Amino acid sequence: MTYYHARAVEGDFEAVLERTRAALQQHGFGVLTEIDVQATLKAKIGQDFRPYRILGACNPVMAHEALQMESHVGAMLPCNVVVQQLDSGVEVFSIDPAASMRAIDNAALLEHAGTVGARLRAAVDAI
Repeated sequence: MTYYHARAVEGDFEAVLERTRAALQQHGFGVLTEIDVQATLKAKIGQDFRPYRILGACNPVMAHEALQMESHVGAMLPCNVVVQQLDSGVEVFSIDPAASMRAIDNAALLEHAGTVGARLRAAVDAI
């Protein structure tokens, strides 16, 4: 089983990035953080890198429910969604929260993570 859900998306990088933000919002997620890996690597270590953004997506209701089930689950939040430029085009992928939640011995939390993952997959598929 893979730990992410990915798909190729038509369009230029910036357009796909905007469509990704919109799809996340339509599926109940806000973007709490955004890391521009390309700019960060250039600024910190002088290395060129392809356009690569990590969006920290969060559904506040679902995050609250997870935190009530397991107080330390915040170490695994928010859910990352990545937009990256490849030679073949633009790819968007999201974490499968259930993959990481398997590390926690909590069946209810794992089931909840499956629901979150289904929403993330739906958002990525809607781009």
